[in-house]
Amino acid sequence: MSGDIGAYLSLFASAFLAATLIPAQSESVLVYLIATGHYSISLLVAVASLGNVLGSILNWYLGRGIEHYRDRRWFPVSRDKLEKAQGWYARYGRWSLLASWLPIVGDPLTVVAGVMREPLPSFVAIVSLAKAGRYVLLALVTQGFL
Repeated sequence: MSGDIGAYLSLFASAFLAATLIPAQSESVLVYLIATGHYSISLLVAVASLGNVLGSILNWYLGRGIEHYRDRRWFPVSRDKLEKAQGWYARYGRWSLLASWLPIVGDPLTVVAGVMREPLPSFVAIVSLAKAGRYVLLALVTQGFL
């Protein structure tokens, strides 16, 4: 039983980290756990989705406070790049968050949503749809349904 909890916690942690700006991978953990046949697929998808969405919410909160530091030398993004990202988000709006599941662009997009003051309820709804949809699709492919 404790091994089961450990597997779910490992999946949650990998999904949470993968949603932050820290490079991590959760898809391989999910596929491995599904392939073992020892775990509830729906619970695995739910745990991965929850971890990934909570990691994105952390990014959103970072975005809310990051502009306060934009003039500091150590700030990780140039003024031009931040303004470009803000312009992109302003142009495409909240529905661009449907791309939050994508590698490379998805995680920074959730930070920009915080910078742009996207309301948390709409942020969570759209990001949850995108993140959970990716894990559902991955589970279906792993099980040979697609």
